[in-house]
Parts: sequence; C-alpha cells; structure tokens
Amino acid sequence: MISHKQLCTGCAPSEGLSRRDFLNRFGMGLGGLALAGLLNPAEAAAETLPGPHFAPKAKRIIYLFQSGGPSQLDLFDYKPLLNEMNGEQLPDSVRQGQRLTGMSANQSSLPLAGAQFNFAQHGECGAWVSDLLPHTAGIVDDLCLVRSLYTEAINHDPAITFLQTGSQLAGRPCIGSWMQYGLGSDNDNLPAFVVLLTKGKGGQPLYARLWGSGFLPSEFQGVQFRAGADPVLYLNNPEGVSARSRELLLGRLRELHQAKLARTGDTELNARIAQYEMAFRMQTSVPEVSDFSDEPDAVFEEYGEDARTPGTYAANCLLARRLAERGVKCVQLYHRGWDQHGGLPAGIRVQCKETDQASAALVRDLKRRGMLDDTLVIWGGEFGRTSTVQTGPKDINKVGRDHHIDGYTIWMAGGGVKGGMTYGSTNDFGLAALEKPVSIHDLHATILHLMGLNHEQLTYRFSGRDFRLTDVHGKVLREILA
Repeated sequence: MISHKQLCTGCAPSEGLSRRDFLNRFGMGLGGLALAGLLNPAEAAAETLPGPHFAPKAKRIIYLFQSGGPSQLDLFDYKPLLNEMNGEQLPDSVRQGQRLTGMSANQSSLPLAGAQFNFAQHGECGAWVSDLLPHTAGIVDDLCLVRSLYTEAINHDPAITFLQTGSQLAGRPCIGSWMQYGLGSDNDNLPAFVVLLTKGKGGQPLYARLWGSGFLPSEFQGVQFRAGADPVLYLNNPEGVSARSRELLLGRLRELHQAKLARTGDTELNARIAQYEMAFRMQTSVPEVSDFSDEPDAVFEEYGEDARTPGTYAANCLLARRLAERGVKCVQLYHRGWDQHGGLPAGIRVQCKETDQASAALVRDLKRRGMLDDTLVIWGGEFGRTSTVQTGPKDINKVGRDHHIDGYTIWMAGGGVKGGMTYGSTNDFGLAALEKPVSIHDLHATILHLMGLNHEQLTYRFSGRDFRLTDVHGKVLREILA
C-alpha cells in the first residue's frame, strides 16, 4: 500500500496535511496544474479556457437595466380600450384576483389609467411607441419588442435579484458571472464583466451582490467602474509608490500565494492572484478606455451632450461601446428612478429625457461600426406598472402606477435577434401576458443561447448539486432568433 508520506514527495512530515488538505491537493488537481497556468498562461489557456457549446450569434452583451420598473403602458404597450375607459373602475371579471402590492391592495377603488402620452406607429414594422421616446422610435426596425414578459416577485429587491440571478434569494451568481464562467474573457487587460451606474440617481437601492459571482469563484464577479478620476477603486498606486515598486510587490505576493497553493490546494488563491495581476494591467487600460478625448464631436451630438460628463447615462452608454470594442464580454448599465408611484407624468419625462437619446445612439453607433450583428443590447426593468391608478392626488399630472408583474415590455437589438419584430402581447387592459408569455427563465435561456451557451449544460456543482442560471426551467425563444 502506498503511504501518505510516499504520495507527498517533497513534503516535510511536519506539514501534517489534514485529510481535507490532502484531498484538496491530490484529488482536485494537485495545485501544480494551477501553478503551471500562472507560469505559462498562454499554454494553459489553450487547454483550459471555457468556450461556447455551439457557434454563438453574439460575442458580447450590453444590458441597459432600467431600475424601478418603467411604465410599459406609457412607453410601448398601446391600449386604445384602456385609454377609452380612463377613470372607470377596473372590472373584477377582468382583474380576476390579480396580485397587488401592499401599497394598493387596500385601495377602496381601482380606477383605470390610460396612457398619459400619445402613441404613433413608427418604422417599416409599424411598431407603436410613445412620443416620450422619439429617438427609440427611430430605431424600431432594429428592435425586437417583447411585450409579454412576466416575473414572479412584486417588490423591487427580490424582483431585481430574480432578473439578475434567476433566483429571488440572494447568493446566486448573476447572469454576467455565468457568462464569464462559461465563455472566459476576450481581453487580458480589462475585466470580462463591467458594471456602470448612473451617478446621482435616487430610487430603490442597488447592491453589489446584483453583479456578484455568488458561489462561483470570485474572479467572475462584475467590476464596477465609477465616474471621476479613479473609475476603479484602489486601482491607482498610492503617492510615493512607483509602478516598478508595485510590480515587485505583486511578484513577491504571487510567490507567497503560490507557496500556499502548493501546500493547501486552495483554488480560491488562483482567483486572488489573477485579480491582483489584472488590477496591475488595468492601471493602464482603464484610463485609456475611460478617456473620451479621442471621440469626435459628432459622437457627443449623437449620444447627447450629457455624454461629456462622466457617470451620466449617456456617458455610460458611450463607455459601454468603448468597452465592447475592446473585448469586454458583458457590460451592464444600471439607471435608477423609474419607480413612479406618484407624479408619473413629470417623473417619466425626466427618465426618458435622460435615457432615450443615448440608448438609441448606442444601437446606431454599434450598427455603424459593424458591431450590432454580434452585440446583444437589452433595455428593460425588473417589472412594469399597473393599468390602474395608485390612489393619490386627483390632479392627473400627479397620478402614479404601482408595480405590475404579469405582463410588461423590454426590447432587444442585435446579437442574433430579429429586428422590426413585436413578440407576444398583453390583454386589452395590459393586465396580463396573453399571447406568447415569456418568463424570466425563458429570457435567460435565450440570452445564453445567443451567446453560444446551452442553459441546461451551463452548470456548476455547489453544496452537492448542480446549479444553473435557469434552475430547472426556461426555453429558448426561437421565434425571435435571426
């Protein structure tokens, strides 16, 4: 029988490997494989990097997340009957016990609220779009409007968590982390997954766990870029520390981590070493990608003058294009302020003014550069808004809408999705997905499919079971595929 000491060639008896350390070291890759990858990353990458399950239609994704729940009834989902019955009570026969939040469930009445703005048909496809979105209306022939998305969570935090991770419970990997885990990175000098937040926006809080890696290794979490001189926190060297000094320090730190890796087999050390080295390379790449001085005036005219101000939605859309050009796999923008329980007419005007031009400009810009065909752009929130008025002032300019989960609208463009298409519909009151309902799991399955990943095969074993983004659900929306 081979003894423990014989197997541990070169290990001193005093190391006293525990059974767990022994299994970590010898049963899970010997640690030396990871070390070999560090010493010769190009060779290791050729053998170990992940990749698509089949030929992808999209190489990258830009997700324009509108946090708070935009009103689909005032933007995309034209309902003439609802407009005609504006102010009348919602019939119980139509509502059929539909779920409401605690903010409107106890209202003595549920008056219907038609669209507060005019709609018109646009493009060759004839899609109905509100006059709040003139720039988006100009690109409808490039968009696939999904009007029948529904979700399960009626409050913000679980709804956003569900949309980002496939579960209402915190702790699961987000969609960007799953894609990086499945596909790897196309750029050695920038993160594969970048997160951008519009600065100065109020509304429901956003948490870093929404772009976290959950139980996946930490190297797959999103990296938040911020507005200002230091887009990534703690990236720049402190005063008095030169680049050469930092390089030497990282070299010594890597040696210490490698020594511990060889001793314990702790695979999380791989992620730690990789993140330190990525941060060092980002000291050059991040300032370059964040510097808009090489962009012509025509670009700022297209995205809007706000694009000159770091941290605005327009600037983040432009930055998303620059990141995509440099091989960043997933860019996610978060824009808060759509939670309009009151004062919707005034509030939604502000939101559309901040987002409409830049969103459309991003699609046009990608198309002009030949990137739209393999870049998937998504626009939408965690849920929609009710077709009834949330009780408040009688002044029509101050009315609001509550959360609505049974049928709302998002749009997708490029990346293998058919343009000029409307998929699914809600009933005449916008209360429920009527034709071709789409679940959040269906949306996730379709996004992964467009990126070349089979959602049923993209799994990770944790706590004794195989997890996936879509859990045990989800079907690909093949009708929208180009």
